[in-house]
Amino acid sequence: MSLQVERLEHNMAKLTIEVPAEEVEKALQAAYLKERGKISLPGFRKGRVPRQMIEKMYGPEVFYDEAANRMISEAYAKAYDECELELVSQPKIEITQLEKGKEFIFTAEVAVKPEVKLGEYKGLKVDKVSTRVTQKEVDEEIDKERERNARTIDVTDRAVQDKDQITLDFEGFVDGVAFEGGKASDYPLTIGSGAFIPGFEDQLIGANIDEEKEINVTFPEEYQAKELAGKAAVFKCTVHSIKAKELPELDDEFVSDVSEKSETVDAYKAEVKAKIKERKENEGKQKREDQSVEQAVANAEMDIPEAMISFQSRQMVDDFARRIMQQGMTMEQYFQFTGLSEEKMMEEFKPEAEKRIRTRLTLEAIVAAENIEVSEERLDEELQKMADSYKMEVDKLKEYMGENEKKQMKEDIAIQEAVTLIANAAVEG
Repeated sequence: MSLQVERLEHNMAKLTIEVPAEEVEKALQAAYLKERGKISLPGFRKGRVPRQMIEKMYGPEVFYDEAANRMISEAYAKAYDECELELVSQPKIEITQLEKGKEFIFTAEVAVKPEVKLGEYKGLKVDKVSTRVTQKEVDEEIDKERERNARTIDVTDRAVQDKDQITLDFEGFVDGVAFEGGKASDYPLTIGSGAFIPGFEDQLIGANIDEEKEINVTFPEEYQAKELAGKAAVFKCTVHSIKAKELPELDDEFVSDVSEKSETVDAYKAEVKAKIKERKENEGKQKREDQSVEQAVANAEMDIPEAMISFQSRQMVDDFARRIMQQGMTMEQYFQFTGLSEEKMMEEFKPEAEKRIRTRLTLEAIVAAENIEVSEERLDEELQKMADSYKMEVDKLKEYMGENEKKQMKEDIAIQEAVTLIANAAVEG
């Protein structure tokens, strides 16, 4: 096999690959052996027709497609390894010569990893994030925990209040005439949930059990049922049951139920405050990293070939398809429900695909500029964390990982160290 490489505009390359004639003959013979079982001619048993007879009857081109696919697959793989350029997209193949007794020649047009010209990536300005925790935030967090531990009780001695869970009958009328879909019995509703049109739930506050109450509302102009949009309506409602959440008292008994660390209310408040502070610190760190990376990427210059973006977009569609299948849905069903198509989805993914490429290339360039290297000891630390999360022995995990996976992990660790470097060098403004 011989290989010629021609650099094209916008970080594209054209590989011209030539396969010797003797390899073409081998591929044609392999194609014959694979396809002969499908061919029958009078006077021969199926699968026993000589190749020369088939080529005489149908022409030598009968095995070209199968032979070409075999040779392209093998020859392109070799060319990929031999080529000194870093290829980053699927190749666009074009056959220029395929003839019995002659060399097989084809071209592969493919994207090349772009060079990156870094701009400023240190001393970038980022927003200042406060990690101060107020007493109100602590109280709100504790109230959420009380809500999660609340019990539901039946209420019979009062009218409906905000946040109550009720069941009701209702029937709606427009201009005194009942309308389709406006009637229900024993309908469950949480007051304040916003499940009904604006004003409906608020007017139920104060309603007593088994007492009919008229609710006056106006349907929104953009309401989905066009015949009701913008119209005034009256709903005749009867509440049949009221349930309310009863929150537990904030005392030492409650604390012992919800906390593994604290035993008293004061200790629990300090624990909650520390958790909120840690969360704010993590959110602040993430925001600092996001803002500094975004600016470093914006300051970098690169010419990304369209084929590279399409390749990334294709990978994103494939990842999405795998997630959908894990949820028990096929992509065909998803497209049917959403009205999308594979081509449309790829097009919608392209802006995010380009953003991911720009970010990765910029961070890789920073890794190179800063000579960031990941030691075996650093890799072992990450592998140990991974093993702990899977609850398995680290040596066992290493057995499952090939050299390519370890190399990829090192690259990802280096990328994260580059993120940390530019975030730490950023200035709060």
